[in-house]
Amino acid sequence: MRWLIVLILTTTLARADGEAAGDFDYYILSLSWSPGWCAREGAARGAPQCAPGRDLGWVLHGLWPQNEVGWPANCRTRAHDPSRAETRAMADIFGSAGQAWYQWKKHGRCSGLSSEAYFAAARRAFSAVNRPAVFDRLTKPVRMPASVVEEAFLKANPPLSERMLTVTCNNLAIQEIRICLTRELEPRACAPDAARDCRLGAALMQPIR
Repeated sequence: MRWLIVLILTTTLARADGEAAGDFDYYILSLSWSPGWCAREGAARGAPQCAPGRDLGWVLHGLWPQNEVGWPANCRTRAHDPSRAETRAMADIFGSAGQAWYQWKKHGRCSGLSSEAYFAAARRAFSAVNRPAVFDRLTKPVRMPASVVEEAFLKANPPLSERMLTVTCNNLAIQEIRICLTRELEPRACAPDAARDCRLGAALMQPIR
């Protein structure tokens, strides 16, 4: 009985440490519609990305290592954590230094890359996506089929197909665009467990201002 208890505790602790860094199949690039997140919860929290004058649209939620089934998180790595200067330098696309740090801690460590290389990859992947300007021009909250957002991204990014991205919703509002990429950051089809499109016919989109 004593050895059974030790075995259970040992296994639990091993799982709590997270998976080994670098063991994954592909990436998900997740772009969040900042006005929607700020309206739902960010502004009430006093989040830096929601401060007056920031006027952010699509921001980088994260670059997430993903498996064909499931995903790793909070992985074990020998890579050094980023400095404050390093996370501050990513605030322009993540919305805040705190978000950049959190994404490194939960997902970046799983990439097997150094923090510098991970953030460079995240910026490169984010910059490669054309974000449709039509949403930046909204002057009031509007409701639209979630499929319209997907179609706008497909039109703006000819290398992408419907199988390579998905739109998510939260509280009846557009939440994120998620684009599946190879480990070399090339577009690829999403695995079935990541392809969960929002089917709302009247999803809310908040304006930037």
